[in-house]
Amino acid sequence: METITSIEQLQDALREHPRVHVTGGGTKPALSDGANLSVAKLSDILEYDPSEFTFTALAGTPLAEIQKRLAEHGQYLPFDPPLVDSGATLGGTVAAGLSGSGRYRYGGLRDFILGVRLVTGTGQLVVGGSKVVKNAAGFDIPKLLVGSLGRLGIIAELTFKVFPEPESYASLLVELPDVEAAVDVMTRLATEPFQLHCLDIETSGRLCLRIGGIREALDPRLARLEQFIEQEGQTLRDDEDRRYWHDANHFRWVAEDHALVKLPIGVDQIAKLEKRLGELSTGVPRRYCVAGHIAWLAWPASLPTDHLDALLLGLGRPALALTGNWPSPILGAPNGQAFAEPLLGVFDPDSKFQLQQ
Repeated sequence: METITSIEQLQDALREHPRVHVTGGGTKPALSDGANLSVAKLSDILEYDPSEFTFTALAGTPLAEIQKRLAEHGQYLPFDPPLVDSGATLGGTVAAGLSGSGRYRYGGLRDFILGVRLVTGTGQLVVGGSKVVKNAAGFDIPKLLVGSLGRLGIIAELTFKVFPEPESYASLLVELPDVEAAVDVMTRLATEPFQLHCLDIETSGRLCLRIGGIREALDPRLARLEQFIEQEGQTLRDDEDRRYWHDANHFRWVAEDHALVKLPIGVDQIAKLEKRLGELSTGVPRRYCVAGHIAWLAWPASLPTDHLDALLLGLGRPALALTGNWPSPILGAPNGQAFAEPLLGVFDPDSKFQLQQ
């Protein structure tokens, strides 16, 4: 595997290789399987202006390094990227389109990316977006790259806006009879002005809420939540709170012999998904995040993959595999092909970035 250390070297590699597949931190092996270029050394924070709440970094920069630098100034990435301590990079997170449970409060990755420099299949360096928050010129290439899986080009550099980190956090874990009961409460919570940072449901039906803000205000807010839910829950603060969400964002609940699959879903489809999963011969651990709009499935190795294909077909939804062995990480029927094909013709006319099939 060739290791890239500069944008110029990346351009040369794109011109020379008939096929290009890139890896960074290697935290999502289903997406980097068969990679022949590594951008892990294309790493540095190029600019950071705390007063402007923006930074620019190379694609291979570890998110842990970025978070540490932001924390020195009381700032953070509000889209709550997963797998930070496992070595996830900024470019890989954008290419995979991954946000964490904490995106519920302020929005996902797409809402914070400002600018990008990428190399196309012909080796051309393209600049999209801007390094300032106020930018309305041109086509929004940065957002186009979120979740693109490297099919439009290799991301070299990125600019993001950031937010002030809340002073403190606290969480409330409420045990409900099942997922259906948790969804009912979750739906009611989502329409109320509680300013939640996270709103998740575990396999058992446990409802997981997180709030952030001024420390002295957290206890009264937790009390109002319990009053609204009409049930007391387990309260997590400080280290317990941080450890719980750190483990959730690193998918500690997924066993080694299970593959991690991300499934975008509508809240109204959760009941149907639960029914389909209940009909399988083996249990499938899962977690519903962002008020039920993302389902994370831990697919057991003992279950045939065609069972998942049938499940996705029944829901009419595509999914993305992050770990495990799959013919292609894009599962089910992909959406947006009619939109993607003209773009691929522009960014990758020689089909150098095609994923394995």
